[in-house]
Amino acid sequence: MNTRRSHFRQIVENTPQTVSEQLLFWCLLPVSVLYGITMRIRALLYQSGLKPSYRAKVPVISVGNVTAGGTGKTPMVDFLVKKLVNKGINCAVVSRGYGGQFRGSVARVGDHDGTNLTPAECGDEPFLLAVRNPGTPVYVARQRKLGVRRAEWDGAQIIILDDGFQHLAVARDLDLLLLDADQPFGNGRTLPAGMLREPIAAVHRSDLIILTRSTGNETIPLPLAAPILRCHHQLSSRLEDLSGHQVSLQDIANQRCLAFAGIAKPDAFFDALRQAGLKTMTAYPL
Repeated sequence: MNTRRSHFRQIVENTPQTVSEQLLFWCLLPVSVLYGITMRIRALLYQSGLKPSYRAKVPVISVGNVTAGGTGKTPMVDFLVKKLVNKGINCAVVSRGYGGQFRGSVARVGDHDGTNLTPAECGDEPFLLAVRNPGTPVYVARQRKLGVRRAEWDGAQIIILDDGFQHLAVARDLDLLLLDADQPFGNGRTLPAGMLREPIAAVHRSDLIILTRSTGNETIPLPLAAPILRCHHQLSSRLEDLSGHQVSLQDIANQRCLAFAGIAKPDAFFDALRQAGLKTMTAYPL
């Protein structure tokens, strides 16, 4: 499964090389065009007010992207939560709970005593955010409007929508759009012939663009009105086990270990571990 997925990403992120890859790409292209038109019409319906958006009584920040995974949304949400908490602001996170088995209306993942949903129920990303930010409410809701209402009811002063750029059913006060500095738009095609969730023109809805994995020298292939910030991922100097015990990364350098990654682009993570001195290592992308 992982090999097929990697092969597919190779085809849609780069130019198809073999005859079979070109045939697959051209078969996917009509579906991609239809999908892009559908997403454009959907956005216009929300912009015109024909489809309503719920407006919360407190500020809402959306963190999202235009490509299918791999830009660092979860670390950005975690970063924002910690900044807001340090300023004494009661914030909450609302997620769809992608990959989780929860089928109710709204569930709170994290509370002051830890978590009350398993990763299999709520999805691994909401669970991670709840564990890393004890005391900050993290809600999963397939209709995120219901999660936002629950967060308001529970006293949130600011609500963060995790992976919310395409979720136009909730109005936002600040739209943060994350783009991978290496390939911000993939091959420029929408799914399934490319990695775009909606046409490139959607980036103009954003209020702030953040280039992740940036080296500082990239150029964006189209003019953008929103301000652009740049950031890069940095491996933490400390590791934490499931019981909460922390150990310095230097203390386990040169030791034999297994590494697992469930992120969209795991190679950079494994490379960072090797650069930190974990030279004898077996890596497993999930």
